[in-house]
Amino acid sequence: MSTVLSINALAKSYGPVKALKGVSFDVPTGSVFGILGPNGSGKTTLLGIIMDVLRANSGNYLWFGQPGSAEQRKKIGTLLETPNFYSYLSGTDNLKITQAISGRGTKSDIETVLKKVNLYDRRWSAFKSFSLGMKQRLAIGAALLGDPQVLVLDEPTNGLDPVGIAEIRQLITELKDKGHTIIMASHLLDEVEKVCTHAAILKLGELITTGLVEEILMDEDIVELSAADMQALITILKNMGKEIKFDEKTGTVQVIFPKGTAQMDELNRYCFNHGVALSQLVLRKKRLEARFFELTNN
Repeated sequence: MSTVLSINALAKSYGPVKALKGVSFDVPTGSVFGILGPNGSGKTTLLGIIMDVLRANSGNYLWFGQPGSAEQRKKIGTLLETPNFYSYLSGTDNLKITQAISGRGTKSDIETVLKKVNLYDRRWSAFKSFSLGMKQRLAIGAALLGDPQVLVLDEPTNGLDPVGIAEIRQLITELKDKGHTIIMASHLLDEVEKVCTHAAILKLGELITTGLVEEILMDEDIVELSAADMQALITILKNMGKEIKFDEKTGTVQVIFPKGTAQMDELNRYCFNHGVALSQLVLRKKRLEARFFELTNN
């Protein structure tokens, strides 16, 4: 897979405060890449540097294999702050003003952009009549002017209600399917788990881990089992010498294996040979929320 963005040993200090401490990772083309971290982890500083708003003390970054330049930035749409639109103007007219000021794209792009963000049917409605989700979709539409290959979004669902959050999640997935690469900073772990293909987790300016979301979650194999006779199941699993946990909410037993070592067929056979027929046997992922707190609280 090719790389859209390579970040190499970026460091940034504000006086005695080290906001970034030599952070390095790559963003694959066509991915939805989440940048995660608690407050003060360096997410916004990192986005500011790669968008040439801030200057790093050391390190560098490459867009499309080249140093950042005005020409490269034309391929990147950004939403780093709360957008300002005229409340009494329509979505179309607001985008015309944005296009004229930014110089990105042409007026003919506006209709295409409104279709991409699912606002074409409301293109002549006043901005003040839009829901929160529609307003954020229009802001992402403004970032899409000029058909950039990459979108950089800082907390794209910040302040939205559940309906608005669902709308933006769906839009991000649709944009990925249409060939865009999306880089998004977020503190909403559920959001990242549902829409991101890759992620980087920061803590106090340091990179804790990066990679496929699936790989970050699967730090161990968690096998969930149940049977008609749960006590018998627990007894034979304890005899295996594996770590087990009983989940009272789901009424299941979880068996913990080192990552990549769970053999589902062997486990099923073991239980059957010891007189227990399983009614459930599932390999579970750890929730990103649990994994995130494990990584950032150590």
